[in-house]
Amino acid sequence: MKHHYEVYEGQNGRHIKAWTRGVPFDEKARRQVLNVTSLPFVAAHVAVMPDVHVGIGATVGSVIATAGAIIPAAVGVDIGCGMVAARLNLRANDLPDSLAKVRSAIEAAVPHGRSDHGGRNDDGAWRKEPPAEVMAGWAQLAERHAAIVKKHPKCNHPRPQGQLGTLGTGNHFIELCLDERDDVWVMLHSGSRGQGNAIGSRFIALAQEEMKRFFINLPDRDLAYLAEGSEHFADYIEAVGWAQDYARINRAVMLARTIEAVNTALGRNAGQPIVATEEAVNCHHNYVARENHFGKDLLVTRKGAVRAGTGELGIIPGSMGARSFIVRGKGNPDSYCSCSHGAGRVLSRTEAKKRYTTADQVAATAGIECRKDEGVIDEIPMAYKDIDAVMAAQSDLVEIVHTLRQVVCVKG
Repeated sequence: MKHHYEVYEGQNGRHIKAWTRGVPFDEKARRQVLNVTSLPFVAAHVAVMPDVHVGIGATVGSVIATAGAIIPAAVGVDIGCGMVAARLNLRANDLPDSLAKVRSAIEAAVPHGRSDHGGRNDDGAWRKEPPAEVMAGWAQLAERHAAIVKKHPKCNHPRPQGQLGTLGTGNHFIELCLDERDDVWVMLHSGSRGQGNAIGSRFIALAQEEMKRFFINLPDRDLAYLAEGSEHFADYIEAVGWAQDYARINRAVMLARTIEAVNTALGRNAGQPIVATEEAVNCHHNYVARENHFGKDLLVTRKGAVRAGTGELGIIPGSMGARSFIVRGKGNPDSYCSCSHGAGRVLSRTEAKKRYTTADQVAATAGIECRKDEGVIDEIPMAYKDIDAVMAAQSDLVEIVHTLRQVVCVKG
């Protein structure tokens, strides 16, 4: 059987399987993956997805399977970051010629960004009493959260409840898209907000303290790990699991509020309301899970990668102005049943702002109702890899179920 991946020799007898044919895999990212293979608890190989690019400690777009230890920085601080998408009982010809009102309604319904959008505070929390769906979501999380912060007070964020149901900044977004049949979809990207950041940051620091305590030298301090059975391992597993649940509920709340906003904008609250026509696809792409691969029970960290087990649905978004995909996993064992989480950056945010202008952004997002100002130039499509090349490189990992094109994009 011909493999779609390239094989690179790693360290300590391990190797790298990289689905990077036809897409960039630069030397800095390759060096990061090599560093990961040096760790004694890493499984036989590290899987690299086609959207790979340099991250903190470990590359974004990598799948790291470990036995007996976990690397908090590989999971990262946006724990549980991921996607949700749902098809609506709405078609392209049901939409008005101008979608500005729809975009404004979504922006009012879901707090986002750093300015006063959606009645929010500077830290991203709701200014007023959170809506009922936020309160209901927090009720599922509150007791476990209290137990975590009691043991680790530095994990607490000032307003974890207040940030539930909020989008955040950076590459987080809410979109309305059309599929190949002109059905309308809602798709959004967000994670565990400030609370996940607090948890991730605290356990990264604790892992680094453990390395100093036991005189363990690493090729990168951000590869500091917690060994199973050590003082903080179980607490991290508990906290990271909670943050992943927070992220999933966060996306579900925003999905509901977005659909409500579309109903309001289109005057459909009574009579024939707009609803999701099938169960939403809600998947993480920054997380850790216990799984069995090659007959071994392992901790699988997907840092910018989506689980793509046989028949499992996932979401691979393009950048602003590019296509996105609902995919079905093929369960490829060599990738630890994974696929990419997007296109992957080729330019840093700083470099994108230096290289492109607002005129470039306007041209690249023609026909899409979205921000086109200097504040989003770092998210211009040209800052990312070609999504079509990324999809071609992983054709043995997933099959495309739906191809989506944006018509509305709300950025954080």
